[in-house]
Amino acid sequence: MSVIINKTEQDLRQRIETSINKATAAGTLPQGEIGSFNIEVPADRANGDYSTNAAMASARVFRLPPRKIAEAIVENLDLSGSMFERCEIAGAGFINFYFSNDFYAEILLDLEAKGDDYGRSDYGQGKKVMVEFVSANPTGPMHMGNARGGALGDSLACVLDYAGYKVSREFYINDAGNQIDKFGLSLDVRYLQHFLGEEEVPLPEDSYHGDDIKERAQEFIAVHGDSYLNADVAVRRKALINFALPKNIAKMQSDLKKYNIEYDVWFNESNLHNGGEVAETLEIMKKNGLTYEKDGALWYKATEHGGEKDEVLVRANGNPTYFAADIAYHRNKLLVRGNDLAIDVWGADHHGHVARMKGALDAIGIDSSRLDIVLIQLVRLVRGGEVVRMSKRTGKAITLTNLLEEISIDAARFFFIMTQSTSQMDFDLDLAVEQSSQNPVYYVQYAHARICSILKRMEQEGVAMRPCTKDELLLLSTVEEKEIIRHLASLTGEIVSAAKAYDPSKMTRYVLELATLFHKFYNSCRIMGEEESVMQARLHLCLAVKNTIKNVLKMIGISAPESM
Repeated sequence: MSVIINKTEQDLRQRIETSINKATAAGTLPQGEIGSFNIEVPADRANGDYSTNAAMASARVFRLPPRKIAEAIVENLDLSGSMFERCEIAGAGFINFYFSNDFYAEILLDLEAKGDDYGRSDYGQGKKVMVEFVSANPTGPMHMGNARGGALGDSLACVLDYAGYKVSREFYINDAGNQIDKFGLSLDVRYLQHFLGEEEVPLPEDSYHGDDIKERAQEFIAVHGDSYLNADVAVRRKALINFALPKNIAKMQSDLKKYNIEYDVWFNESNLHNGGEVAETLEIMKKNGLTYEKDGALWYKATEHGGEKDEVLVRANGNPTYFAADIAYHRNKLLVRGNDLAIDVWGADHHGHVARMKGALDAIGIDSSRLDIVLIQLVRLVRGGEVVRMSKRTGKAITLTNLLEEISIDAARFFFIMTQSTSQMDFDLDLAVEQSSQNPVYYVQYAHARICSILKRMEQEGVAMRPCTKDELLLLSTVEEKEIIRHLASLTGEIVSAAKAYDPSKMTRYVLELATLFHKFYNSCRIMGEEESVMQARLHLCLAVKNTIKNVLKMIGISAPESM
């Protein structure tokens, strides 16, 4: 939470405790140890800006009705010099507190002083956190799950950064194992079909059938012609993989950068094999008695560590499984590279892998609480109220590239972040391109552009903005003005809450509410034509809202246009 909010809450707690001690000393309350009590923001602001259950929490100690305890607390409570102007007893004994105008002025001064850093905190204490997300197989284009995971993972990383963690973003490139063998086989068949015909070289059912494979094979042919036609199969497939894989990875990097995602690390699975970390991890598991051999394969005793069934680590042909590499990869993240926490963003279809991955980490001596998994539920694209599965242009499943050809990057990211990862979502393609207040990203961006327009118009009218004194900011006393400032004050706490819950959707809700409060203020409070001090204070408030909208949108990878 912000420094002001934190100090305000601590000061209020201390004043309540002092009041109880004074009441005890005066004999109004019997002797007894003060119980633990809460200070929180009421769901309904009509019940105050803060509320405490101190009277209820002390009822057992003092053996008195909570209402009587609350009366004693209020009678002995000194709010002078605090951020509160008054308090009231409600219901059975809740005590509700109401901010003074000083609080609202101090928030705006703090926001102005902190600038782009407003909302940042040291909650994470600089702990090293790696967020790994998307990590799509480099054997084909990225799909809707990757698009949603990309927006959520990138926004989560930024939220954690604002909350005081040292964050790195990572993409794990699966460039080893079965999918790469299948990739090579698929490319090989398409290469041979070009020269020998599809009937002579049929494509196996379990290979990759996408047009992207045909395209890569044709690109290879354009460079190498038929020079590999009579080459050894292994040689030809390796050449095809070495040609096509870098192109696919480069395409992923390009698409994700266009989507406003840039990674700190692109980590190759092949490095784990070539560098010996997979073999090293397997050796540790053998020494710890975690494995056994059966049917020529090496097995992990997963059922002894929370798994539903034992898992193959090395196949009978001597090749390590993906699971073996995954254990080595997480050991690399947490032990070798020393991250305090690893967060993986996975598709919901990987839910069964969570327990076995955590169990494997515990088994090799790494605390599995240092690994957290965020599961992303499915996305349904909807147009005209009907589910859309195919691209109109290609007739194939819609990819990230197809999506961004149809709607803006801002709309895509905002819509994907709006819904919690744990919920399935319907992505309304019609709404995403609509330029109206019904479109949430348009609504927020319009609030920012509207403020820019106000400031520009004032400048054209010869009104120069200037710094406001605290006394001038105290003039912001309407309900609409106070609602905005209270919301601005909550930003740091909302960011910390989003970081704790791994839920960046809280930030879209926050900025939507801020836009709503601003539009409400704009329709109720005149700026031009007001007395000069009031006008300057309201311009100051507009600027605070503009900068906060811009910073929150930037946090979730979305632009803040100055005109629309």
